[in-house]
Amino acid sequence: MKRPWNRTDLNIYSLATYNINEINMNICTYVSVVNMNPKSYMFSIDYKTLTYENLNKKNTSFVLQCLSMNNIKIIKNLGKKSGNNFDKLKFLSKNNLLSNWKNYTVLKNTCFLIELCNPKKVHEMKDHCMFVFQTKSFKNFDQKFLHFNDLVNNKIIL
Repeated sequence: MKRPWNRTDLNIYSLATYNINEINMNICTYVSVVNMNPKSYMFSIDYKTLTYENLNKKNTSFVLQCLSMNNIKIIKNLGKKSGNNFDKLKFLSKNNLLSNWKNYTVLKNTCFLIELCNPKKVHEMKDHCMFVFQTKSFKNFDQKFLHFNDLVNNKIIL
């Protein structure tokens, strides 16, 4: 039987961070809407990641990308590899997996995009830090959502 935290079937996301000369994308499996006015999302980020470093820099922009089944092939490259030692943007560009939205480089074939703002640390844990972001804008697309169980069924998460 699955471990309790793997018995859910949530959407899978990628958080894109944009600095002056740097774009990074990671995988977020536990993302929740936590407030309706203003609309806010909460998720945790591993301290050892480039995403965490980017969250602590000024002038960083953020886009939360809800992944579709068409994105399953990139999960291992965005989630199992660190942007500190793997150029995710180069990999995505080389494989023609990028598009543009509101002057942001984003993934193709997502279900929706949310421009985030005002990140706030809400709780520091041993290996992750929880953040809350407000939504600034969004764009919906008509796609089939990638879910947690799709990762389990494809042996990406055990």
